[in-house]
Amino acid sequence: ERSLPEPGSQDSRAGDDIEIVVNVGGVRQVLYGDLLSQYPETRLAELMGCLAGGYDTIFSLCDDYDPGKREFYFDRDPDAFKCVIEVYYFGEVHMKKGICPICFKNEMDFWKVDLKFLDDCCKSHLSEKREELEEIARRVQLILDDLGVDSAEGRWRRCQKCVWKFLEKPESSCPARVVAVLSFLLILISSVVMCMGTIPELQVLDADGNRVEHPTLENVETACIGWFTLEYLLRLFSSPNKLHFALSFMNIVDVLAILPFYVSLTLTHLGARMMELTNVQQAVQALRIMRIARIFKLARHSSGLQTLTYALKRSFKELGLLLMYLAVGIFVFSALGYTMEQSHPETLFKSIPQSFWWAIITMTTVGY
Repeated sequence: ERSLPEPGSQDSRAGDDIEIVVNVGGVRQVLYGDLLSQYPETRLAELMGCLAGGYDTIFSLCDDYDPGKREFYFDRDPDAFKCVIEVYYFGEVHMKKGICPICFKNEMDFWKVDLKFLDDCCKSHLSEKREELEEIARRVQLILDDLGVDSAEGRWRRCQKCVWKFLEKPESSCPARVVAVLSFLLILISSVVMCMGTIPELQVLDADGNRVEHPTLENVETACIGWFTLEYLLRLFSSPNKLHFALSFMNIVDVLAILPFYVSLTLTHLGARMMELTNVQQAVQALRIMRIARIFKLARHSSGLQTLTYALKRSFKELGLLLMYLAVGIFVFSALGYTMEQSHPETLFKSIPQSFWWAIITMTTVGY
């Protein structure tokens, strides 16, 4: 039977001269007390005083211990360990390429090294990977919810889940796919109708002699809005989380796509009683322009657009940095252009703000 060194021996003293030998996944490493004592709350630092506590204390910290070699064994990832011990030498931890960020976080938790010592770039990588896994977990949970059938649920709840799956999961059934394709076509039709309604040759004169959209186009517009409204209300009715549904970006787009129609309708029939007809017409025209928001509804039915939106969202900081450099360049070169050209009698650089246009088109296009 193996015996432990006496509590008063060199192995059990908690001092700066203690030498700790660890074997992590077959990789042997010698560490010294003065190095480990910088971070006494870490697992490696706790090894310095564990011998006096007996085998129970030792095996609560490591997987095995050889008293003959005075060596602690750990069945952990040696590559991650090489990164973790950098905190004792450099005061920070840098995650090497090829190591899973989530697994590396688990390694840091095992060695009791706080995440605050992780380098900023590695923290960003870890945060991105964590968000990806949370998104995957959310999607998996949705799939499990779709597959699971709770017999204890009432008829009303089961009806809600069926409607939600029918509208949100086009791949769930053939009718759901048909409805998704129909919705996609109606979005295209309403967008084309909105553009055709501005062609003078397709407009008609109203009783006051003003050009308005052709009645046929208005009827098509009304039919499309009716479909969008029904679709939104059904999805709102069947949503498991009404607040999250209402604040979702795509659902806000849906509201912006249908709201101008009803506001314009209200102003046309009731607004004339409260304000002048000219003001009502101007308000209606301004609201009708907001119909362009419905083109963004295509993203709901296009995985490619959703991927592009996700990529832009994840690159928000980088795009912001690019725009900041662009803004600095525009400001500097606009000021230089104004300074060089202001003395010319026919100059178009009459002020720095007027020079912004020249700088913008020069930096973002070929300059024409």
